[in-house]
Amino acid sequence: MAAVLCLVSLAGCAGGRLGENGRVGIVYMDAQGYYAGVREGLRDHAEEQGRGFQLLELNAQGDASEESTFVDVTSSAGVDALVLSPVSATASVPAVRLAHESGIPVVCYNTCINDEAARKYVTSYILGDPHEFGRLLGEAAADHFEREGVTDPDIAVLNCEFVEVCVQRREGFEEALFARLPDAEIVANQQGATIDEAVEVGERVLTANPDVDAFYGEAGGATMGAVRAVNASGRAGEVVVFGSDMSTDAARALADHTVLKANVDISGLVVGRMAGETVEAIIAGDAPEEFVTDAPIDLYTTPEDGARWLEEHPDGIP
Repeated sequence: MAAVLCLVSLAGCAGGRLGENGRVGIVYMDAQGYYAGVREGLRDHAEEQGRGFQLLELNAQGDASEESTFVDVTSSAGVDALVLSPVSATASVPAVRLAHESGIPVVCYNTCINDEAARKYVTSYILGDPHEFGRLLGEAAADHFEREGVTDPDIAVLNCEFVEVCVQRREGFEEALFARLPDAEIVANQQGATIDEAVEVGERVLTANPDVDAFYGEAGGATMGAVRAVNASGRAGEVVVFGSDMSTDAARALADHTVLKANVDISGLVVGRMAGETVEAIIAGDAPEEFVTDAPIDLYTTPEDGARWLEEHPDGIP
């Protein structure tokens, strides 16, 4: 019933009306900070333009059935556009197809349904190239180990590979790492997308692999879970982390620089603004010519980078 209640109580769900030019349904995959940034970016864009739209929102919490119910309700209500980071490349296809067949343009961000279906049912996809995202971090990891004189690091991956972009992130990471350190080895690759899950998995990995040199966290929860697992094990300074997705905690860990050595990020604020611009263009009949719109990717590698991020994001919204 969450999606139905959200539609009935529009102001309460959307946090207030942003304008009178339309209504946009938006789905967040989970509650991690990135999605708060997307939400804020959408609102900022609307306010900066002096017109805007009302947001009908759902945090799907990784549940494809919640996502489907919400899309069904908002499609019936005739929203002007649907912006979503689909929970699944396959399970989310029926919901996206329904929106498309209801005449509602769909904008994906961060994740999308499988490519064949996306090309049929999605108008535009805002994406920071996941392969490049991982490649940048793989280069940073190689830089670190070369400075330390380690030519054959053992690396454990905490993944979010139930979504395709995370698989592509790892492929980019491995490509860059192995090109420079061919004797490096991935000794474990286990799911740990949320902090609690990643801490538990990370502690098990450290026990099973006492010689592990580093973790690669494919997403924000994986990154901070790995950092906490390393600290809890008493191996800070011995085992390091290369992570993804900035947050206040990640920036603090990077500023400390004992465990987290590099973090790569796509700003939710930037993506939210891009989504607002894309929606307005589509509604105006001026959809982007290219299916994929590239979102910028930022790499942070120094304590100064972490401190600067904290200064620039005092509210913690990435």
